Amino acid sequence: MESVIQVQNLSKQFGEISAVKNLSFNVPKGSIYGFLGQNGAGKSTTIRMLLSLVKPTEGSIHFFGIPLQHHKKEIFKNVGAIIEKPDLYGYLSAYENLKMFAKLNGIHPTHVQLMNQLEQVGLAERAKSSVKTFSQGMKQRLGIGIALIHNPSIIILDEPTNGLDPQGIADIRKLIIQLSKEAQKTILLSSHLLSEIEQMATHILIIDKGKKIIEDSAKALFNPAETIVEIATADNAHTLSLLQNSKWQSAIQFNRGPNIFLKMHYNEIPAFNRDLFQWQVPLMMLQPRHSLEDYFLQVTANNFSDEIIKNI
Repeated sequence: MESVIQVQNLSKQFGEISAVKNLSFNVPKGSIYGFLGQNGAGKSTTIRMLLSLVKPTEGSIHFFGIPLQHHKKEIFKNVGAIIEKPDLYGYLSAYENLKMFAKLNGIHPTHVQLMNQLEQVGLAERAKSSVKTFSQGMKQRLGIGIALIHNPSIIILDEPTNGLDPQGIADIRKLIIQLSKEAQKTILLSSHLLSEIEQMATHILIIDKGKKIIEDSAKALFNPAETIVEIATADNAHTLSLLQNSKWQSAIQFNRGPNIFLKMHYNEIPAFNRDLFQWQVPLMMLQPRHSLEDYFLQVTANNFSDEIIKNI
């Protein structure tokens, strides 16, 4: 699949702090690319480097195969972005805000084009309303409308649902999916709301402490053959010994705290449970883990037991 953003060996050093470390990833054309990481993982720094707001210490960034360093003006004609909350003029209407930001970008849209843009983000009926009367979700949708005013093929959104109520989050989710499917936009989406990313993303990148942990399609990450099964027993040492001398030996992943993690196909779980019962394992909990939140916590956990059985 063609990549429209290519990042190679990207690093950013702030004094003695390494915010991003040798990060490489590719954003496929037409994807909703979910960019995940704990607070302080380096997401916002990476996005700011993509937008030339922060200069990389090392590495390269290409859009459409073109190096960002030497072609910023050409590239940003085809990129729209919102970093955190959009800066809007509360005393102006939605229509006036959109028209003003268009002019600041050297664009002079017609009335019909402006109304179509507001229609696209669900604000046509509030075109004449003062922005100061808008909810935060409506302001966020107007911000996306402004980011789209020059009809870019790539949209970069940093925490677009941050601070929104459930309805606002649902509205932004619907808009992002619509922009991807109907308007054929490529969307790079940073968010801490894992359940939202799970409902939208076609591809996922997870970073931790500035380093890439995993990058793959959402379909591949949530393959039923890769289901993580977490068990807790009254005697983990004995249970591990039983597992290591059984057909489940290759499924063992690691110990984390009091629990044991295995990887298997979802359909194998009943047979695994039967074997534990036959071995009279004092089982306290058996839980399949197959959501993005489970996966995220699994690969970014920093409190693994010292007894690592096998890395994923």
